[in-house]
Amino acid sequence: MKKQKRLKVLTIALVMVVSILATACGKKEESGKGTVKIGVVGEANEMWDPVIEELKKEDINIELVVFTDYTTPNKALNDGDTDLNAFQHYAYLNSEVEDNGYKLTAIGDTFISAMNIYSNKIKDVSEITDGAKIAIPNDATNGGRALKILEAAGLIKLNPDAGDSPEKADITENPLNIELVEVDAANIYALLPDVTAGVINCNYALDNGLNPGEDSIFQDNVSIYAGKSYVNLIAARTEDADNEIYKKIVEAYQTEAVKAVYADEFKGAYIAAWDEK
Repeated sequence: MKKQKRLKVLTIALVMVVSILATACGKKEESGKGTVKIGVVGEANEMWDPVIEELKKEDINIELVVFTDYTTPNKALNDGDTDLNAFQHYAYLNSEVEDNGYKLTAIGDTFISAMNIYSNKIKDVSEITDGAKIAIPNDATNGGRALKILEAAGLIKLNPDAGDSPEKADITENPLNIELVEVDAANIYALLPDVTAGVINCNYALDNGLNPGEDSIFQDNVSIYAGKSYVNLIAARTEDADNEIYKKIVEAYQTEAVKAVYADEFKGAYIAAWDEK
């Protein structure tokens, strides 16, 4: 009998401990306290500084997990090693999901990386004349995007059926008989003395001392593209897409404070996308 009583007492005590722990965990989840691991690529992550500071007020701690390549972050998120990631655009995420079967979903838009037109010879695209040479990237993704930018600048017209990834064969009008010089994206800056203008990715522009917000003769814009292929995003596991804490992180990111970091720290290389689509 005594053994049975002791066992009963221990059982009751165990149930009480489990109940207390469950209640504590529930309160922790409800209050939003905890650490959220966000996968990023590279060291230039100053845009997260105001987000981190804002969420500290709600006892949400953000830990940036820095990766050195683009192939690892989605696997880490899918496997549960991180909670969110922010390093890619929709085209890349969709490709990763299709190729690898990842259960990942975009939960918020961030920016597009500005791909502007630059020139050493003219100050505005209106100065481009007949027979001008314009350098564009020779890879399919960046080359197609460059064509969209040239169209937005009023220099060519494209077949609308080509969407956001056109090819040279999709050019339907070229009134100035522009000669497209296709080279590796990293080499376009060095080619500027030899061409009228060039379409340069923001990372190469920054690497070569250009200020994307001030030095271009035509600036990229979110509205140029019909879809979101080139819009960067915050991704979560699909099962966690409606997580309230993650929604707070997106809300804290999509602010004027982050836009200010884009302008000041990144010289306009990044253009906010969340209120443009």
